[in-house]
Order: sequence, then structure tokens, then C-alpha cells
Amino acid sequence: MAGTVTITHPLPRQSTFPDRKAQRSHRRSGALLFLLALVAGIDYIAIEIRGDMQDVPQRGAWPLLLLGLAMMIALGFEFVNGFHDTANAVATVIYTHSLQPEVAVVWSGLCNLAGVLASTGTVAFAVVMLLPVELILKVSTGGGYAMVFALLIAAILWNLGAWWFGLPASSSHTVVRSTIGVGLANQILNWRSVASGVDWTQATKVLEVLLVSPLIGFVCAGLLIWVSKRRVRTPSLYEAPKNHEPPLWPVRLLLVLTCTGVSFCRGSNDGQKGMGLIVLILIGTFPTAYVLNHALTPSDMQAFVTASEQAVTVLDAHAANGNTLLTGARAEAMRYMRTGQMRPETLPALRSLVSSVSDEVAVYRSFQAIPEQDQTKLRNDMYVAGEALRRMLKSGQPALSAQESTKLRQHDGMLDRSTKFIPDWVKVAVALALGLGTMIGWKRVVVTIGERIGKEHLTYAQGASAQLVAMGTIFAADAWGLPVSTTHILSTGVAGTMAANGSGLHLGTVRNIAAGWVFTLPAAALLSGLLYCLFRCFA
Repeated sequence: MAGTVTITHPLPRQSTFPDRKAQRSHRRSGALLFLLALVAGIDYIAIEIRGDMQDVPQRGAWPLLLLGLAMMIALGFEFVNGFHDTANAVATVIYTHSLQPEVAVVWSGLCNLAGVLASTGTVAFAVVMLLPVELILKVSTGGGYAMVFALLIAAILWNLGAWWFGLPASSSHTVVRSTIGVGLANQILNWRSVASGVDWTQATKVLEVLLVSPLIGFVCAGLLIWVSKRRVRTPSLYEAPKNHEPPLWPVRLLLVLTCTGVSFCRGSNDGQKGMGLIVLILIGTFPTAYVLNHALTPSDMQAFVTASEQAVTVLDAHAANGNTLLTGARAEAMRYMRTGQMRPETLPALRSLVSSVSDEVAVYRSFQAIPEQDQTKLRNDMYVAGEALRRMLKSGQPALSAQESTKLRQHDGMLDRSTKFIPDWVKVAVALALGLGTMIGWKRVVVTIGERIGKEHLTYAQGASAQLVAMGTIFAADAWGLPVSTTHILSTGVAGTMAANGSGLHLGTVRNIAAGWVFTLPAAALLSGLLYCLFRCFA
């Protein structure tokens, strides 16, 4: 990573005594509001965990200690994530004096909380799907714990380094590339297993989105400011704030609304990065409570059985000897899931796997009623069946009618509801960790975004343009279930507005930011891979 970014314009302005008194009041009010939210959140989390554990057999102190350690590391990642990724959302409103820093940070944290609670979990499991299949299925083993600890600790260390130098490095890039590093290390250690490496199809899709989204931010924000200067002829919009005065109320409202939108969308997308990993930790330590979605109602279970029977009918129509049960059904489905190569026994294996899952659910009619020793096996069969069916639908082989494809997708959706769920208390814990990190460490990255990307102070129109584009891009990615980086989109958006406005760019800062982005791939992957190998020595 390049040298330290020099800050030529300190963030705090010279204030009169009444100004300082008002700032202290804002700071106290914001801290009190967040403290109340923190206390309420912790109380809610404790109540929910106690309820989840009511029917769980006692397993001694070790699982509780392991769960506590893993949760501390996972929430520590989200806390560090708040240092820089969340700080990007408040940079423009602070540097245009639309909101006091303390007010902006607290408001952004509350909007993040709302976004996290509204999230569907699709982005969280898009990251989880990058992991080796065998580690996902055996997350309660030593290898599973080594995987989670290695990638989270590597992501924390790299994010702290980027934050220390004031660089808006991306937590999305960091966690994705740490995940790839673990997958590569596991593949080297288990080179004979087809399920031991990275899912490169999923990895390519995720990396493409992470690469393209900053370009969208640069081009669209620059284009928006260029069009605005020709259509909205209000000179004050395109001038830097003077005398540290806030803008006129319509402009101020626009900037606050865009900050709100970016914070909400950021919570609904970027806030999910660690959720899937926390769920894996819960599955590994207390499978009885978290391996299957106990919130499904009896009518949901009946719908699951109906969808499974329809899927079996579709597979029967295309599978030779489809009525035979195969003992190696899961292994064949895993092979197909990883390679995409259809063999004569593939469809019978899928049919057998789907049928056995349906039969077990029909017998018990409730996930809570399934014996503890069978729940993990059922969950793994569901996960493999769902991923294999999804791969088959994308490949177009065998050729299916529209009605047949619909039936398989309905079944796949029921499998996802059963295995890919995030408890509400996990969302609250992640949101609180993000908010706390933002309140403590926001200044370094905000200074870089506001002062060091362009050679001139950020104008009102530039701030609004960058925020609007970031909000729209993150919202679209969240709708498609793909992870993107708030840091990349917003910082390149600011750079795009500076270029379009003729403000000039600080090439040294741009070079440092780009270097941080580029080095994240080898550094985070190598660090997580080495940590994984080290932890496997003790697991």
C-alpha cells in the first residue's frame, strides 16, 4: 500500500463559542440516542437467543465459548466495516455542511439499521456460495471453524490497515477475496476432492459486479453533473460551500435524502456481508436451533412437500430408471454442482435426493420434530439438491418446458426458505456493530472522500450526483442479490463529478486508492489462505 494520505484541510472548522456549544449538544444527543438503541438491541438479542435455545439439548460450555468467540470476530468485522464503508455514506452531507457530523453519523447508522432489517439475505448467501461445498456442509468440524475464523480475521486485519492510512478500501472486496483465499488453500490441501475449491462460476459473477460497479459510479455521476449544469441553471449549486453555511433548504433536503437512501441501501446490501458467515457459525455450534428454519408453519411444510412431489415428477420424466434410489445421490449431485457435467446417473441421483428429502419432511411435518442427529443431514441434502437444480436450470440441459421449469424453481425456492434464512436478531447485531464502528472511526475516510479526491472542495451538486448514483446502483445490485462496494461506487462517483466539473483530481490520492483496491486481491487472499492453513494445523 502506498504512503499515508496527507490531509491539507482539517475537517473540524474554527467555531465560535455558541457553535461549539451546539456541536457538543449534537454530540451528546447523538451518543445518547445510539446508546439507547444499543441497550434495546442487546436486550432484544438476548431475549431471542434465549428463546432459540429453549429446546436445544445441553452441550456443555465449549460450544458456548466457541460461539462467543466466533460472534466476537464476526461482529468485529462489521465494526471495522463501519469505520470506512459506512463512513462513505455521510461524506457528502458533512462536506457540504448539510448536517453536523455527529447528526449525520447517527442518522446514517439508524438508516443502516433499517436497511439491514429489510434485507432478504440473498447477498449474504451469494458470498457464502463462494466457499468450498465440503466446508459449508461440514461447518461444525475443525475445518469449518478454521474457514470462518481465517477469512474474518484476514478481512479485519486488511480493513484496519486501509483505515489507518485513510484509504476507502472496500470491505466487499476484502471479504470476497478472503473467501477466495480460503477456498484456494482448501483446494491445495485437498486436491483430490472436486468439492474442496472455489466455485469459480459464482466467484466470476461476483468479481465482475465488483469491477463494473465503480465504472458505473464514475461515468453516471460525471454524466449527471454534466447534464445538471446544462439543465438546472442555479449557480450556487455548482459552487463550494462558503463560510461553512448550510445550503438552501431544497438543496439541503436533497442531500439529506440521498444520504438517507445510500445509508439504507448500503445496509440492505453491504450490511449482509457477514450475516451468512454468522449463520454458518450458528449452524456449526447449535445445529438443532439454526440448521433449519423453524419459523416455517405447517402450511409451509405442506407446500414444501407438494413442490417436492412436483419436482420429482419432472425429474422422473427426464431420468432413466428414475424410480431407483441411489445411495451415492448426494455425491453425484455435488459433482454435478461443481463441474456442470451431466452424466447418465446425474438426473436419477437428483430425483433420488429430492424424493428422500420430501419423504422425510412428509413424515415429521415439522423441522422441530426431526431428531437432532438427522437435521444436519437433511439440511445438507437440501442445500446440495437446491444448488444442483439451480445449475441444471441455468444450463438448459435437459430441455424443459416452461411449466416444468416453473415447478423446479418453486421447489428450489422452498429449499432456500428452509436452509437460507437469517434470524432477525443477527440482523440487529450486525446493524449495531456497523453503527458503532461508524460513530468511532468515520473521520479518516470522510476526509479522503471530501477533500483529497478532487483538487477543489466538493460542491452541492457534486455531492448529490455522487449520492444519487450510489443509491441507485446499490439498490439495483441488492434487487439482483449481488454484493457491491459502497466505497468503490461513491468514491469513483465523486471522482467522476470532479472530472466532469473540470475540478481536477489529486492523482496521488487516486493512485493510492487504486493501489489499495488492486492489492486487496492478493493480500487478503494470501493472508486468509495462510491463516486457514495455520488454523487447520490445530483443528
